[in-house]
Amino acid sequence: MDKISVLGLLLGIAAIVGGQLLEGGHVASLSQPTALLIVLGGTMGAVMLQSPYATFRRGMGMVRWVWYPPTVDYPQLIQQISNWSQVSRREGLLALEGVINQLSDEFSRKGLQLLVDGAEPERLREVLEVDIGTFEVEMKLSARIWEAAGGYSPTIGILGAVLGLIHVMENLSEPSKLGAGIAVAFVATIYGVGLANLVFLPIANKLKAHINRLVVQRELIVDGLVGIANGDNPRIIESRLRGYIF
Repeated sequence: MDKISVLGLLLGIAAIVGGQLLEGGHVASLSQPTALLIVLGGTMGAVMLQSPYATFRRGMGMVRWVWYPPTVDYPQLIQQISNWSQVSRREGLLALEGVINQLSDEFSRKGLQLLVDGAEPERLREVLEVDIGTFEVEMKLSARIWEAAGGYSPTIGILGAVLGLIHVMENLSEPSKLGAGIAVAFVATIYGVGLANLVFLPIANKLKAHINRLVVQRELIVDGLVGIANGDNPRIIESRLRGYIF
C-alpha cells in the first residue's frame, strides 16, 4: 500500500475538520448528505457525459493505483534483459523462443517475438514505440477523467449552494431559520472545492505519475531488445539500461 497517499488524504481532511473545530464550529455542520449528493452526482454525471464508456471505466478502475500502485521492478527487469542478451550471444536469437511463453507481460512477449522473428533493430523499435505511444495516450485519457472531475466539482458545488439559497429564499417568512439555512447551502461549495483539491486533482496527478513510470518501463524494454538485435555486449546493454533507474 502507498502509505503516503493514505496519510495525505487523512491529513487534508483532519486540517479542514480541525480548523472548523478551532473556529468554534461543529463537525455536524459539515455533514450534509444532500450537498454531497449534488456535488458527487453532478460531477460524475458531467464526467460520464464527456467520456467514452471504455475511457471512463478504465479511469475508474485505475483509482486503485493511488493506494496500490503497479509494481515496476527495474533491477529485476534489467537482469532479465541481460540474461536474454547472454542467451542470444551464446545460442542465437532462436534460443529465446522458449522464453516467450513464460512471460506474463504482453508488451515484452510481443517485443521478444519480433526479435526472434528477425526484425531489424530500427523496425523493432518503430513497431514497439507505436505501441508505447498508444498505451500512453489511452492511459492518460483515462487518468484525465479525475482531472475533469476536479474541474467540474467546484462549479457543481456553487450550483448546490445556489439551490440551497433558493430554498432559503422560499422560507423568508421564518427568519429564525435563515442563518442555519444559508450555512447549509454553502456546505455544497466546501464539498465541491474540497473534493476537487483534496481528492480528484491529486488522484489525477498521481495516476499520471504512475503512467509515466510504466512508459519508462516499456522504453527500457525496447532499448534492451534493440541492443540485443544489434548484437551489443550484454554488459554494455545492462550498463545502458541502468540509466533508466531513478
